[in-house]
Amino acid sequence: MDNFFADYKKFIVEPEDEKTVVNEAYDPNKYAAYYILTLSLFDSRLTTWKDASKFEVDVEKSIGTVIMDFNQKQVGKYHLQLLELDQSKNYFILALSSKTKFDQAEEKDSISFIVDYILTNPFYIGQNWFNLIGHKGKVARKLFNCSYKEYVVEEKIELKWDEKTENISELIPKSGELKLISTSPKKEIL
Repeated sequence: MDNFFADYKKFIVEPEDEKTVVNEAYDPNKYAAYYILTLSLFDSRLTTWKDASKFEVDVEKSIGTVIMDFNQKQVGKYHLQLLELDQSKNYFILALSSKTKFDQAEEKDSISFIVDYILTNPFYIGQNWFNLIGHKGKVARKLFNCSYKEYVVEEKIELKWDEKTENISELIPKSGELKLISTSPKKEIL
């Protein structure tokens, strides 16, 4: 039994480096659902993001760090992208892409889970955003108010020509003049 693990070298599997896994470009065609999230601080001590510097928090850098970390850890499930961060406002806007479409009944719970459990801790502890909220927020351990709406891309509708007109050049007179022609409605003869 002293040599029980003597052949352990056959079982060694090197862990993949997370940073090399995620270096691929974002491809929206690989995702099934998209949501626009608007996040503001719960029990905020700030009126605008400019005020965060008083608490030694660089908001833009913090958001970038958390999003990059999120995308590395959630590869194959979700992808986040910052759409808007205006220093004169008190909210920011993210795009959340999901590999699977949420059921309508579970949509709110799924997005709340992502915001409250996956995103909150890296901001709260990792980026010191607990300094940006008041006592009520710290007791509830709630960092964000979140609203969302599903982003739906409308498919382009192909225009079809009237079957009688196969070539548009037939409608243009040879003299090169174009005239607006009004047509009377067709009457059906029974």
